Amino acid sequence: MFKFKAPNYQNLADEKLIVAITNGDSAAFNALYKRYNERILYYFYRMLGNDKELAQDFLQDLFLKIIDKPHLFDVERKFSTWIFSIAHNMCKNEYRNRVVRDIVDRDADTDYIPYDEETTNYLSFQIEDVFSCLNEFDEMHRTAFLLKYREGLSIDEISSILELPVGTIKSRLFYTRKKIQKKLQHIIPCNIGF
Repeated sequence: MFKFKAPNYQNLADEKLIVAITNGDSAAFNALYKRYNERILYYFYRMLGNDKELAQDFLQDLFLKIIDKPHLFDVERKFSTWIFSIAHNMCKNEYRNRVVRDIVDRDADTDYIPYDEETTNYLSFQIEDVFSCLNEFDEMHRTAFLLKYREGLSIDEISSILELPVGTIKSRLFYTRKKIQKKLQHIIPCNIGF
């Protein structure tokens, strides 16, 4: 009797898993989810103001999009670039919605006073200190930095995700690094680089 052997999903490339998902393979989806859920959750957490619940909601929405429309994946692209592009676009949409809500709320609230975040004194150097500084940057600088130094993506991949020229990505990373180094110069050893 012939026995069907299920593929070893741990050894399959992301792109092969998404093709299997397109064919209705739920085990392939589980393997892909396991590979990316923590990375994407962290990305959303950082990009959405350190809001755990909102990050969790966005993570679920993103994977629902993959379940609903896996056929939209372009097999010519790298999967990690594609999934972070979706995550990035979801954050951009959220920022636009926040601006609209903020305008509506301000118009309705005559006592509106903008919130100014106080500068925090860092007592010791930790990676968390660096990432917490990212809240001071706009969305594009924050995204480029996270994709490079948290996710380890190449400049070309980041360029593809953000749909910006490589030179612009390099410039944004340089500016962000310099500003973080200056802000944390009293706690970051001189020889530390990122």
